[in-house]
Amino acid sequence: MIVREKEPISLIGGASVSPAILRAALRLAPVVVAADGGANTAVEAGLVPRAVIGDFDSITAQTRARLPEDVLHHFEDQETTDFEKCLTQVTAPLLIGLGFVGDRLDHQMAACTALVRHAAQRCILLGEADLMFLCPPSLVLPLAEGCRVSLFPMGAVEGASDGLRWPIGGLNLAPDGRIATSNLSVGPVSLAVTAPKMLVILPAETLDIVVPALRATPATWTTA
Repeated sequence: MIVREKEPISLIGGASVSPAILRAALRLAPVVVAADGGANTAVEAGLVPRAVIGDFDSITAQTRARLPEDVLHHFEDQETTDFEKCLTQVTAPLLIGLGFVGDRLDHQMAACTALVRHAAQRCILLGEADLMFLCPPSLVLPLAEGCRVSLFPMGAVEGASDGLRWPIGGLNLAPDGRIATSNLSVGPVSLAVTAPKMLVILPAETLDIVVPALRATPATWTTA
């Protein structure tokens, strides 16, 4: 394990990251780790990552020259994405991932798959409009009435809910079957799911609600 932290980490990827999104993440997770080209974003913002992890096909020579050698961790493996490499080499109570969604759809879909493959990690992927995370076995979100709540199954999964306009109890959800996007909260939302397969997608402005909610729940997936 390259990085072990007791506080949340901002994990920066290679897609574009606005200053506002970066500030929002750093306020809640001031320790920085970069996935390959995410180091370019970090250095341009005046940050020194605790570690840079990846196959180094995106980090520039200028960025490398500005970083201490001991923070650079090169992996030649081409079977996993740089995001996945970070998920296997970083441990913290929570990761806030920036620069993994928004620019390229294939990268975004790969990031969704990584969340499910590494279910033991608690990681929020934060974009300009939305945030996304893998639902733990149970979770309470103190959302206001009328908040958009989308649930997208990455595999066969069932669940129960309270506080959604259209409850998910009794439904068999699957990516090639019934999904549960574009729901709405009627107040605080409680979720329980049967497997580490359900992505929760919320407006990005709920970050300050989601971070403490995820940190507070004792329920975790123990397999990665």
